[in-house]
Amino acid sequence: MAQEVKVKEMLEIVQGTRAVLVDVRSPGEFADMTIPGSINIPIFDNEERAEIGTLYKQVNVEAAKDRALEIVSAKLPGFIRSFQKLQAPIIVFCWRGGMRSKTTVTLLELMGIRAKRLQGGVKAHRRSVIEQLEQLEIRPGCFILNGGTGSGKTVILRKLKENGIPSLDLEGLASHRGSIFGQIGLPPTNQKMFEAELVHEMLNLHAAPYLVFEAESKRMGKILLPESIMDKKRESTHIYIELPLEVRVQNILDEYQPAAHHQTCIEAFEKIKRRIHTPVATEIQELLDSKHYARVVQLLLEHYYDPRYLHGEKEYEHCRKVTIQAKDSEDAVRKVAAFLEMQPVVSF
Repeated sequence: MAQEVKVKEMLEIVQGTRAVLVDVRSPGEFADMTIPGSINIPIFDNEERAEIGTLYKQVNVEAAKDRALEIVSAKLPGFIRSFQKLQAPIIVFCWRGGMRSKTTVTLLELMGIRAKRLQGGVKAHRRSVIEQLEQLEIRPGCFILNGGTGSGKTVILRKLKENGIPSLDLEGLASHRGSIFGQIGLPPTNQKMFEAELVHEMLNLHAAPYLVFEAESKRMGKILLPESIMDKKRESTHIYIELPLEVRVQNILDEYQPAAHHQTCIEAFEKIKRRIHTPVATEIQELLDSKHYARVVQLLLEHYYDPRYLHGEKEYEHCRKVTIQAKDSEDAVRKVAAFLEMQPVVSF
């Protein structure tokens, strides 16, 4: 009989080994929500799944099973070869740990490939994520990267992480930069996937002596941050990054690549245009239409983002504040790392 694992055991296995999580649902289901770190080897493609579902609803179960068997039989050699390429322990799952994952594990065992099946599938994992979010605790020692738009906070955070400093990249998990232009050039995600990614990342960071993350708003595009993170942001030490205006402008141009996303930038600007003094908004629109992006970014910083940033600072007026003045992002990384090394809570 195929061996089953529960969600908790699966997480322990994945953290302790090079186990591969395989989602055998359709590509559409996988794209909408899956378990972080998994790969997709679908037993049915989107059209096949829809066809079987229609037979199940409009004809009967037997008709659906017969068609499923016909489809699987035709693609079985290629399906098995995909699993044979995986040089690691395998954990298979589907939506509820039902027919698709059971069939897959049975077929794999017949071909001499050992695999385990996740009990309850994606649905059980989602329940686990919700439970862990409700109990989510952020360690006492937190440092919050803050600063105006274009200060390179996300780049700094990721460089700190590369250097072994425990960092939580909320923008990376949300696939959004936290501004009205924040989705440009990034693949979309949804709340369920963000929460799953967040819980998995926090499991990886549970033993860290402290944590660094960015001062994000409650909402990042369509993603809402949990209240535990917002609470920790309001009571932690804030590290304010100050860079020259021209460096901030160039940081934004490098990150957003507006020339490659011209129409999307225009559409995003339309959403905030009315919040900017009319003569300035008109000038920005004309510059954007003529693709003078550097000047567009400068005006947006001066007349929209910086005033909003100064207003938002009031939320943290009771927090401990440290200011890092740097010539560029690399300089800021060095200075932030040096500051963290001097803090009692930090141990490298």
